Amino acid sequence: MRLTLPAPVETIVRELRGAGHHAVVVGGAVRDALLGLDAKDFDVEVYGIAYDRLAALLSQHGRVDLVGKSFGVVKLHADGREFDFAVPRRDSKFGLHHRDFRAEFDPAISPQEAASRRDFTINAMAWDPVENQLLDFFNGAADLEAGLLRATSRAFSEDPLRVLRGMQLAARYDLQLEPESALMCRSIADQYATIAVERVADEFMKWAVKGRKPGRIAGYLSASGWDVHFPEIAVLAGTPQDPHWHPEGDVGTHTMLVVNAAAVIAERESLEGDARAVLIFSALAHDFAKPKTTMLREREGKLRWSSWGHEPEGGPMARDFLRRIHIKASIIDQVVPLVENHLAHSTMARGPVTPRSVRRLAMRLAPASIEQLIQLIEADHSGRPPLPAGLPEGALRIREAAREQAVEQGPQVPLILGRHVMPYFDNVPGKHIGEVTTAAYEAQADGDFSGEPAALAWLADYIQRCRK
Repeated sequence: MRLTLPAPVETIVRELRGAGHHAVVVGGAVRDALLGLDAKDFDVEVYGIAYDRLAALLSQHGRVDLVGKSFGVVKLHADGREFDFAVPRRDSKFGLHHRDFRAEFDPAISPQEAASRRDFTINAMAWDPVENQLLDFFNGAADLEAGLLRATSRAFSEDPLRVLRGMQLAARYDLQLEPESALMCRSIADQYATIAVERVADEFMKWAVKGRKPGRIAGYLSASGWDVHFPEIAVLAGTPQDPHWHPEGDVGTHTMLVVNAAAVIAERESLEGDARAVLIFSALAHDFAKPKTTMLREREGKLRWSSWGHEPEGGPMARDFLRRIHIKASIIDQVVPLVENHLAHSTMARGPVTPRSVRRLAMRLAPASIEQLIQLIEADHSGRPPLPAGLPEGALRIREAAREQAVEQGPQVPLILGRHVMPYFDNVPGKHIGEVTTAAYEAQADGDFSGEPAALAWLADYIQRCRK
């Protein structure tokens, strides 16, 4: 393995070695290099040096930031980038909460002892750039090759956040939780409530934004025993589906295939950040209501499993779930209407996809868009192997109609605004202004007018009719 370091880091590491200190690259950069991925964040651990001395040496190479002093971290800003340099520490837990740790800094701590405090073996490796040597005391490279996520030591149990970190790592690197590590996770499942909600959100966002195989989530949560905290996901497994439409199996199997398909679509469409998160969370939540709506019903003279009403029921469930894990409102507000309309291609396929129907669909979806809905429909349709992946005919017709009406990215801009209505009421504000603009927007969606002159003519006629 060869890890190419940014020039400032390479210079500093060799300078530190010349001064009698041992500096190694640790964590994600080493893991990613072994996987053939480009390393983005470079963290360096320095042995045999006190914190203040390290900060002084680094200050000769750029601007230093000491906000991480309580963790033994010096942030160096050089060449337009930020690098973390740290002195090794021992942590001792003194309370029940995630942050209840006391750090002890000791320049004499060995690289192996420092590695033993890291969460998983794949993150416990280090790279010595001077000796061109991989320091892998806990066989992280072998675990990475075997696709296993293994706790580095029993110290894992001291920090429950590590379980959620494992959830997103399993999704990012397609890993399976090792059995003994799963038992450790189960032993601290009752400590979930001690984790700050912001940290819960951070790990779920990493799962959604960075996960190549986000469908790993259900199996991981089940193995770790933490599925009790996310019942919406847990109850999907075992919920039956009609094998004619879903030969792949139950709702849990289907949902995990759908989120994996969504990740492929996100990669293809170059979705990043919140845009990617909206698609992945929508895929995860799209069938949340199936367990409560699924039953045997008679169809075509036979009893078949069906889930009538799971679309409208699923929206509030998605909202509750995402709020509970503290996902920000702007994402939730897009996910909910996508979940509530993910079968629009089926319901609209019963008749022609008219300009009016597609304009109204764009309004129902806002602030999400028909473009986002099409991506979710494709993911849903692709999560039913061995049935073919891709877009069903109804979705293709919706997309074509949306493009023709210029509503693929969002609903039409209202032509009648409050400023148009106010003069009819002597410029006196009140709820009546909103009532008229709402009625105008509804009429616009119905195709009663297009263009501002026609809109103003409609408004004048509407006000006259209302006053009769």
